[in-house]
Amino acid sequence: MPKIEIRNATPADVPTILALVKALAAFEREPDAVKASEADLLRDGFGPERRFEVRLAFIDGRAAGFALFFPNYSTWEGRAGLYVEDIFIEEWARSSGLGRRLIADLAAIALERGWSRLCLSVLDWNPARGFYEKLGLAHQREWLPYRVEGKGLRMLAEQR
Repeated sequence: MPKIEIRNATPADVPTILALVKALAAFEREPDAVKASEADLLRDGFGPERRFEVRLAFIDGRAAGFALFFPNYSTWEGRAGLYVEDIFIEEWARSSGLGRRLIADLAAIALERGWSRLCLSVLDWNPARGFYEKLGLAHQREWLPYRVEGKGLRMLAEQR
């Protein structure tokens, strides 16, 4: 039976994190989209102003996946929640139970911290949607994601 380990990432894990982020981008059909560098991840994940945390998942000592998360906030509940920016399991490690264990790990972190919920977004074509629903995550059909970035963000800021 394979040995599964899930632990907090350390600064020494930054190359592994970046490799997993690039593998996620390839899975999401955007292999050239990753602009983040090891220096960016080190600064923002392990510097004085931490912007995110990472849980790394291993099978028999081999990096098999990760979850990058940070707190969000519910004004209605008056509590933080855990927002999963990225979660990814390498193809060779899927169907091992690792994804379920990683989501359960994040849920436990949220509860330990007194956070009221766990949120994530999934691409509409991603087969993991059924997996998340089996775990009890509900698709928020009435909430539509919006985003502005790059040139649009700069143009909007100029209207201030």
